[in-house]
Amino acid sequence: MTDRNPASAAQRPHRHHWRRDLVELAALFCAVAVADGLANLVAHGPDGPVLLVASAVALLVTAAFHTWWARRHSHAPPPAAKAPSDPAAPAPGAAPANPALWRMRTTVRDEPGSLAALCTALAREGVDILTLQTHPLPEGGTVDEFLLRTPRELAAAGLTRAVAQAGGRSTWIERADAHDLVDAPTRVLGLATRTALDAAELPLALRQLLGRCTIQSIPATTLSGRPNAGADAPVEGVLEATVMRLRDPSGGAITVERPYLPFTPTEFARARALVELDARLGHRMPRSQDVLTLPEGNEITVRRADGSDLAAARAMHERCSERTLGLRYHGPVADADRYLGHLLSPRFGRTLAATTASGRLVALGHLLWDGDETEVALLIEDDWQRRGIGSQLLRRLIAMAVEAGCDSVYAVTQASNTGMVAAMRGLGLPLDYQIEEGTLVITARLDATPVVSRLPYELPRAQAPYGNRQRPAR
Repeated sequence: MTDRNPASAAQRPHRHHWRRDLVELAALFCAVAVADGLANLVAHGPDGPVLLVASAVALLVTAAFHTWWARRHSHAPPPAAKAPSDPAAPAPGAAPANPALWRMRTTVRDEPGSLAALCTALAREGVDILTLQTHPLPEGGTVDEFLLRTPRELAAAGLTRAVAQAGGRSTWIERADAHDLVDAPTRVLGLATRTALDAAELPLALRQLLGRCTIQSIPATTLSGRPNAGADAPVEGVLEATVMRLRDPSGGAITVERPYLPFTPTEFARARALVELDARLGHRMPRSQDVLTLPEGNEITVRRADGSDLAAARAMHERCSERTLGLRYHGPVADADRYLGHLLSPRFGRTLAATTASGRLVALGHLLWDGDETEVALLIEDDWQRRGIGSQLLRRLIAMAVEAGCDSVYAVTQASNTGMVAAMRGLGLPLDYQIEEGTLVITARLDATPVVSRLPYELPRAQAPYGNRQRPAR
C-alpha cells in the first residue's frame, strides 16, 4: 500500500541494493590493482614522483564524481513538499469550507450505472453525498433522494445542471439544515414513538415524514350532522400523484397534498403504516399535569383535554355569558356547543383544560392546525377571568407550537377583548396586528425567542408545519 504522507516517507530507512554493492566492491578491487601497479612503478620506475602525483589527482577526481553520483541518486534526501500557493485552500479530499446543505430529488433510469454516473457528476462539483434513499417507481425508473453537502459557492442552478447532464430529470432541490442529518429509519422510528404516545401527534408526524405539505382532516359528518364530502377514503388509501387520501382511524379521512413534488409509493406506504399504527393503539393522551397557585391562593390544575371532557366543556359553556362566548367563537352563540366535539378532537390540534381543586372545568385553551398556519384560542369562564389563567394557558400553548415546529401563531379576537390582547403582549414575542372584516388578528412570530417545552417528552425542532384542520366558524 502506497504511503501518501511525504513526512512519513522521509522518515523510512532506505533499502540497500545488491547491484550498488557489487559495483562498489569491483571498484575497490580495481583500486587495489591500480594502487599495486602504481606502487611498483614508483618503486622501480624513473618517473615515480610524477606517477604518484597523477594518482593522487585521479583519486580526488574519482571521489568527487562518486560524491556527486551518490547525492543525485539514492543517498540524496527527498525533496521538500511544495507548499500550496493559497494557505486557505482545502487539502485534496477534504470537506469544503463553509459548506451548504441541500435536499435533492431526481429521477433516473432503472438500469446499471445510472446512479454511478450521477454520483460521479456530483463528485466533479465537489459535492459530498451524506445520505441516499431510493424510491422505485411502478412505471419504471427510480427516484433518488439525496442529502448533499456542497461548496458554498455552488448555486442550486449549477447543481441541477450537473445532475441533468448526468441523466437526472424532474429534479427538485431545497435548502436543508442539521435536523435532516438524521437517517430515515431513525426519523421514522422517532415519529412512530411520538404517535404511540399521543394521538394528537399523527398529523404532525405525517407532516414531518413527508416534508412540506398540506394535511387536512375531514370528519365523517359536518357540524350539522350531515355526511361530509370527501370523508369516504378506502381502507387501503388512495395515491394520486401529488395527493394521498388515508382513512382516519377516528372517522373520516386524512388528505395530504404536496403540489410541488409527487409522492412516491414508498412514501405512501410509510404514511399508511403510520396511520395503521395509530388505529391499532386506539385512544391515548399524555396524562401529565401542572398545579398552579393563583395570586389569591386558589390552586388550578392544567392538563391536556380530549373528547372525554365534552360534557364538562358544555357545562362551562352554560355558565359563560353570551359576551364571553361571542368573543371566543365570533358567531352565533347557539352554535358554540357544536364546535366543542371538533375542537376537542386530537386530529385538529391540542387542547389544554384548567380545572379547580374540585375538578370543575373553568378554562380551555386550543392550539389548532389551520392550513399553513396555527391558531391559538382561549375561553375562560366569567368568574375566573383576570386571574392569570389565560396567560398560563397561552404560554403552554406557545410552547407546544414551538415543539411542533410552528414559525408563528395567530389569535382572532376583537379590539374590545383587552384580556386576550394583554395575554398576547405578555408573551414578549414580536406581534403583528391586522384588522380583517372588523376582527382583530394578532400574529406572534415564534422563531425570535425560544420557549421552554412543557411536554412530557422531547420533540425535535422540525420544519414549519403546513397544517391540517377544517376551521370552525368564527
